[in-house]
Amino acid sequence: MALAARMNRQAYRTYVVLGDGEMAEGSNYEGMMAAGHYKLDNLCVTVDLNRLQISGTTAQVMDSASLADKFRDFGWNVIEVLDGNDCTQLVVAYEQAAACKGKPTVVIANTVKGKGISFMENQISWHHGVMTEEQYGQAVKELKEVLQ
Repeated sequence: MALAARMNRQAYRTYVVLGDGEMAEGSNYEGMMAAGHYKLDNLCVTVDLNRLQISGTTAQVMDSASLADKFRDFGWNVIEVLDGNDCTQLVVAYEQAAACKGKPTVVIANTVKGKGISFMENQISWHHGVMTEEQYGQAVKELKEVLQ
C-alpha cells in the first residue's frame, strides 16, 4: 500500500499493526526488507511487544528481543515506546514517525496484554479467551475505575 501510494503520487500514509509473536514469520522480513529498500517513509508499522503469544512467551517460543536491531538493519527508523499502553506516548511516537523522511518507521510498543483488568494482565490464556458475562462485568468495572 505504501509503495502504491508513492507510485500513484498519493500523500496518504500506511499504518500496519503486528504482534511480536507473528514476527517469526518470514513474510514480515520480506516486507521489512522491501520497505527499507524503497525507503517508504509513508509507512509506519507498530509492533505490539507484549512478549506473549498463543503457545507461550516469545522468549520460550521464538525470542523477539532483538527486533529493534533487525528493523535498523533493514534501514528503518526505530522508535521504542516504553509504555505502549499509554496513548499519549503512542501519539508522540506517531508524530515523530510522520516527520521522518527517507525511511520507513517502526514503533515498538512495549505493552501489557490485558492491561487494567486484574484477571487478564499478562495471561497467555487471554490470547484467545472468551469472557463470561460475569468476567465482562468485572472488566468493565475495573476499566471504569482506572478512568476515574
